[in-house]
Amino acid sequence: METNPSFLARHEFLIRRLHSLSGLIPVGAYMCIHLLTNASTLDSSATFQRAVYQIHSLGHLLPVVEWVFIFIPILFHAIIGVVIIRGGLPNYGSYKYVNNLRYTLQRATGMIAFVFIMWHVFHMHGWFHFKDWREGIAEPLGGAQFAPYNAASSLGAAMMMWGVLYPILYAIGVLSCVFHLANGIWTMGITWGVWVSPVAQKRADRICAAFGIVLAVVGLSGIGGAVRIGDHGQRYEEAKAVEEKMWDAKIASGEIDPEEGLHKRSDTNDGHASAE
Repeated sequence: METNPSFLARHEFLIRRLHSLSGLIPVGAYMCIHLLTNASTLDSSATFQRAVYQIHSLGHLLPVVEWVFIFIPILFHAIIGVVIIRGGLPNYGSYKYVNNLRYTLQRATGMIAFVFIMWHVFHMHGWFHFKDWREGIAEPLGGAQFAPYNAASSLGAAMMMWGVLYPILYAIGVLSCVFHLANGIWTMGITWGVWVSPVAQKRADRICAAFGIVLAVVGLSGIGGAVRIGDHGQRYEEAKAVEEKMWDAKIASGEIDPEEGLHKRSDTNDGHASAE
């Protein structure tokens, strides 16, 4: 007796393309911007702080932008990815050009990347921003460590909370994200019929590999920049001094209300984000 195909099976073509597209835009594009922004710590704490101020100039629109263009697409991409891995979507020939190792690594790094992103967002931002959650749950569990208006110093302190453990975990997470994106672009090109012939696939393979290597260097540089600041030595103190000057300048210019911006500052005694 034949059964009716599931909703996912009936709309496989559309779902697969939305899945691959969401991995590139906006998730992949955001990841590139995020890693480049973090790598600016190698230039100076002021450069990184200026970038963070620009992002937070969105004000009350920032949570909307984060959810609509970052978190929801990530959740969609991850959920559909899990459905595909578990066999909820048919897989007839969709990856017939991909060898077994790349097929396996793509799925393994996808799972690692999702767990890493969930942990990273909690570690730095606490998932949610309201006071009771931050003070009662996130901060006691070691989350919500990033203070936007003390960007470099709080990032460095958060990275070095448990010595070298967090930098190692971040390196694994970032490299998994980078591989998943770079290899995903290559398989996406096949799915969308951009490169079909063996010659075109080989050329695209080299381009995607080069892109992945460059992005990996950028991502690891951001981790290195945070570690360099987070040892609470001279660079940490310099970062704190720069952040104070920039905070004072923003207050003097009227760009930031000191009362509203206080919850985005870190407590100078422990480096944790303060709450109003």
